[in-house]
Amino acid sequence: MIVVVAEKPSVGRDIARVLKCREKGEGFIKGDAYTVTWAVGHLVTLCEPDEIDEKYKKWRMEDLPILPEHIPTKVIGKTKSQFSVVKKLINAPETEKVICATDAGREGELIFRYIYHQAKCKKPVDRLWISSMTDEAINEGFASLKPGREYDPLFASAKCRSEADWLVGMNASRAFTLRFNVLLSIGRVQTPTLAILVKRYKEIADFKPEEYYTLTADFGAYSGVWFDPSVDNDKKNNRLPDAETAQRIAKEVKGIEGKVESVLTEEKKEIAPQLYDLTSLQREANKKLGFTADKTLKIAQELYEKWKAITYPRTDSRYLPLDMIGRAKLTLQKLPANYQQFVQNIPWKEEGKLPFSKRIFDNAKVSDHHAIIPTPQTAPLDKLPADAAKLFDMIARRTVAAFYPAHEYDQIKVVSRVCGHAFRSLGKTVRINGWKDVYPQEEKGDDQLPPLQTSDPCTVQKTTVKKEATKPPAPHTDASLLAAMEHAGKELEDEELREQMKGSGLGTPATRAAIIERLIQVGYASRRGRAIHATEKGVSLIDIAPPEIASPETTGKWELALNKIAKGEQNTYRFMLGIRRLSEFLSQYAKETKTETTFPEEMRKKGKGSGRTKKALPAMEGVVCPLCGKPIQETEKAFGCSDWKAGCHFTLWKNCLTRGGGPMLNEKLVKLILNEKTVKGSSGTIFLNGQTLSFIKNREETPAVSVNIKYERK
Repeated sequence: MIVVVAEKPSVGRDIARVLKCREKGEGFIKGDAYTVTWAVGHLVTLCEPDEIDEKYKKWRMEDLPILPEHIPTKVIGKTKSQFSVVKKLINAPETEKVICATDAGREGELIFRYIYHQAKCKKPVDRLWISSMTDEAINEGFASLKPGREYDPLFASAKCRSEADWLVGMNASRAFTLRFNVLLSIGRVQTPTLAILVKRYKEIADFKPEEYYTLTADFGAYSGVWFDPSVDNDKKNNRLPDAETAQRIAKEVKGIEGKVESVLTEEKKEIAPQLYDLTSLQREANKKLGFTADKTLKIAQELYEKWKAITYPRTDSRYLPLDMIGRAKLTLQKLPANYQQFVQNIPWKEEGKLPFSKRIFDNAKVSDHHAIIPTPQTAPLDKLPADAAKLFDMIARRTVAAFYPAHEYDQIKVVSRVCGHAFRSLGKTVRINGWKDVYPQEEKGDDQLPPLQTSDPCTVQKTTVKKEATKPPAPHTDASLLAAMEHAGKELEDEELREQMKGSGLGTPATRAAIIERLIQVGYASRRGRAIHATEKGVSLIDIAPPEIASPETTGKWELALNKIAKGEQNTYRFMLGIRRLSEFLSQYAKETKTETTFPEEMRKKGKGSGRTKKALPAMEGVVCPLCGKPIQETEKAFGCSDWKAGCHFTLWKNCLTRGGGPMLNEKLVKLILNEKTVKGSSGTIFLNGQTLSFIKNREETPAVSVNIKYERK
């Protein structure tokens, strides 16, 4: 008997069906030659510190760092019964061999090996490595099994990742929690990711808008924007410093005839976009569909496992291997009917061969898995849930578009001169629509200019002066944060490390979504619409965290080392020695740091059924309650009067303006609002209006002034 261990029950059932296993048992399906069983995600994990030594049950600074020589594993309580099933099957006397059929990647390897070692199994192991859940792919995978020992380096990398996260997380989280008396979670990937959000938070908070004016001249058949040719920056050379200057120029040129000074036509080309890897799919789904990274991953996994409609989604490659040219052709031919009109318009070569491109097929750029494409199994579009159908549509169109020719157009730049003033007009004329034919719903009309030639006369018929202001950087979205995580090393000064981080960044495609969700879960970040903002707690954490844990450089070095371990190019001892030293450093840093910061109120449960108690920050300086004159204090979700126990109900909720597109309130902003009453920002204005109202204080009705706060967008 051969026992196959899959990662999930759904995958196990698919494999069992292909292997003709039909006898269902509790946690397994049996056949003549094979028995298929499964994990339920993780069945085994690393022990907690107090399970290694009881003294760690109480968090004490003197016990840090926690550096056990060996971190033991344990069976997870919730899935203990399924572990018992797997253990019994793989150790059974009649079992000749075990096949590892967990996800074909680093974490899948870790899940199987932890189970295998926890069960003390000694049976030989083969590895199933597939990129699609179609019957054909499963059969091909079983026909080309490899000995499990060939994946020992991959397991070594996974084990190092797991233990490194344990050592750094356990020590840093405990040390900083004890030092600052607030529950803090610190990790090798989540903390530098938070640092990216905090950096943007501070850029927005510190931004000071600069007002300027633009002048547009209407020439009748076309219009042009005033610009200063002596300024090289095209984004800034159209700015006039004040209204007086803009109005003066407008008055000078209105009704005056000028001439076309130059007409420049430049041929442009947009090459077809590459196939998706997981990160690029998540980024585009966020931009086009509004999906979070986590939602995209879950839907893609469902399209892969349940519907067999796409290939393995947790990939970091945007290429296909050369031996998939035939399968790619079959995939295109098997796409649902509504895509066939686009498939037919691919510039096929003689004998129906696909056009070859190194941007699609390149063995050197395929890692564990190739790019995400549909499977050669026609997807049941009528059965797919709405969101799954939308994501499949993106993948299908991208796969077709990759084989199309470039989008070619003429970029036309016209400079008109009136009374010595230059006006710029831009136009675009499409020559070959190319791959954009695959996206007809996104087509935009040409920005046409009339046929103009140098020295043609032009008369300003009308002028428009517009007041504008520079805008702060946009808050991060899932799309932009994923991009920042993927390219986290681009700002590093070390050129070699920057080059090395091109293949690593922060986290892996499979884990980035979970990292973003984790930051939100622990209160370091929050979502407002599609935007992701650092919270005050997150800002405070980065203010106290040393660069050794907050910088992408650290994670970049780790990911690089883990990749080398997976390839057998680096031993694990050297890597883990560095991790132990880092854990020791972080513990010592927390003990000795003189940095002080104040974290927002933490809501803590005192005990079962006891409800919640508030732990407020000290009273804010320089501002008092507009109702009763007592100090203002901050809580986790609001700013309010410190005399609330006596009945003063003044409260400003931190998110009270966000529904209208306004900012989250923070201490700096609340001080300005209460003291200035009107606060102008780069994107809008906050108003504070007063009106008479009665409220109960010490059981007596007392007249006071309430506060109405509103936000008006520009």
